[in-house]
Amino acid sequence: MNEKVTVITGASSGIGEALAKQLGAKGHRLVLGARRENELKRVAGGIGSNAIPVTTDVTRRKDVEHLKDVALERFGHVDVWVNNAGRGITKSVMELTDQEFDEIVAVVLKSVFYGMQTIVPHFQERGQGHLINVSSFLGRVPLIPYRSIYSAMKSAVNVLTANLRVDLKAKYPRIHVSTVMPGVVDTDFQKVAGSPFPVRAGSTLGPQRVQSANEVAVQIVSLIDHPVAELYTNPAAPELAQQYFRDVALFEESMLRRRSSGN
Repeated sequence: MNEKVTVITGASSGIGEALAKQLGAKGHRLVLGARRENELKRVAGGIGSNAIPVTTDVTRRKDVEHLKDVALERFGHVDVWVNNAGRGITKSVMELTDQEFDEIVAVVLKSVFYGMQTIVPHFQERGQGHLINVSSFLGRVPLIPYRSIYSAMKSAVNVLTANLRVDLKAKYPRIHVSTVMPGVVDTDFQKVAGSPFPVRAGSTLGPQRVQSANEVAVQIVSLIDHPVAELYTNPAAPELAQQYFRDVALFEESMLRRRSSGN
């Protein structure tokens, strides 16, 4: 049995829930954080006594610190911390209000920042650990204009994660820092954010096949067993990223043609 202690934020649904269930089946001892108490307790209850639900608002530093404290009190240490919580919004740059902008900054970026500053000192004390920040392919290739501020904040997550990884690498080689970049995933994210298109696992949306939360979680489980710096979960993503950076203008034109043709 794998008895790693793993903390997951945003664990009440979607990728976080799927990951919690898969890690629980592998023997991980879990501390699960999310705002929705009833849903979180349902997930933890389905896993068993080794899954501890902790109602957590990741936009509050004290809540994130409390999540760590519960993990240490219950299990003595943390091996893996997954910053997974977040949400999107369907607004172009020119439609965004100050409030909407600030809310996405807090939920998508500050939550990760709080998680990093909360758990990394513990990893440094132990000389080991694995921080996983769940970002998005849109943070690398901003190909959907109505995900404007979400994409911008996920891009910031990518940069902060890379900076931390480089900072730690020389002195703490056994602390792994990973960025996970899913593409389009069939979760409640799409409903909350207000996707203008139906999103179903197995269907095709633009150049990517829509993945299920379970498919993404399988890859994160593998990442925990075999750490790497960055993980694209969608097979189409690496080539799309290369196309984007080879010629941004050409890539944007091809996306516009694809949308106008309905593909």
